[in-house]
Amino acid sequence: MKKLINISLIATFIFTLTSCAQSKTKDVDTDQAKPTVELISPTDLNTKLGDIQLVDVRTPKEHAEGHVKGSKNINFYDDDFITQISTLDKDKEIYVYCKSGGRSGKAAQKLKAAGFKKVYDLQGGFKNWSGSNLEVVK
Repeated sequence: MKKLINISLIATFIFTLTSCAQSKTKDVDTDQAKPTVELISPTDLNTKLGDIQLVDVRTPKEHAEGHVKGSKNINFYDDDFITQISTLDKDKEIYVYCKSGGRSGKAAQKLKAAGFKKVYDLQGGFKNWSGSNLEVVK
């Protein structure tokens, strides 16, 4: 009788492990299909400047005080933020930044939800950009 209980416990344990392993595999497969948000360093972003979609999600006042060359200002706090970002090319990589990374992180999630395939968020935001002695347009 004791042997039967031990075998039942072992069988249950193995079944549980197998079930968890299958569940993790499904989650991984699902995650791979989702668009990703990646952090990009100021120096890496600087090498990509040119014909990219670069969005400054700060306020127009902040943007006017200094911004990354070629950035388009779309204020995260605008009521029509989603409408404005929907005019951008969803199949093209998009780079976003704010002052220090908070708003751009939220904006990046909205971009993902809106169907953008590849989203990059400037690590540390504009503070990190200007602190890295990279070009600032005023």
